Amino acid sequence: MKKLRTVNNYILICFWIFVLGSIFGFFAEMMYGLVYTRTIVIRKGLIYGPFIQIYGMGAVAYYFLTKVEQNPKQIFFKGMIMGGVLEYLASFLEEIFFHSVSWEYSGMLLNLNGRTSIQYCIYWGLIAVFFLKVVYPGVLKLEKVIKNKKHYYVSYILMIFMAYDIAISSFATQRRYERKENIPPKNSFDAYLDAKYPDELIDRIYNNKRDIPGDDMEVNSN
Repeated sequence: MKKLRTVNNYILICFWIFVLGSIFGFFAEMMYGLVYTRTIVIRKGLIYGPFIQIYGMGAVAYYFLTKVEQNPKQIFFKGMIMGGVLEYLASFLEEIFFHSVSWEYSGMLLNLNGRTSIQYCIYWGLIAVFFLKVVYPGVLKLEKVIKNKKHYYVSYILMIFMAYDIAISSFATQRRYERKENIPPKNSFDAYLDAKYPDELIDRIYNNKRDIPGDDMEVNSN
């Protein structure tokens, strides 16, 4: 029973890090757009809520990294590699499953198939150091809070919501691609997605996505 409780706490900690990292990503993208375009940019990774899940996945990866490494220089370089790999895989999987890309770095110096670049790897490294210095001490406090059973219910409710949000966002995005390919609804659920999540809504939420033709599965590179 004690081992089960320990595993449960560990899962909940990783979940909260994922959620908070995803929220951080939403505001980080907003600030990045404000600095570079002088406009407020609203970018989201899910239909409901201020979440960009690649940042959440990065935060979880950094959590595992800081568990075994505390040297800022090592954190920076390892964070660069981890962030670059994560960004590349996320771009690749998005293209495979949803036939779109949300970022494309073909015109940047030292890019890899347009999916990641040295500049953004450096950003990932800096975020890793920020996680070590600023976030990780807070995570240690979060671990103590989560061990309190009173907070289990809040965590489980949010976990159910996030699971629904990720699932419905995935289904709606895939259905949007099928409509683009003139594929009619195959069942009542597809018809529900067509009515509830039309192209205009999906395109407004994912305003930074670029469609990839079904027979073209490679991002252009230099």
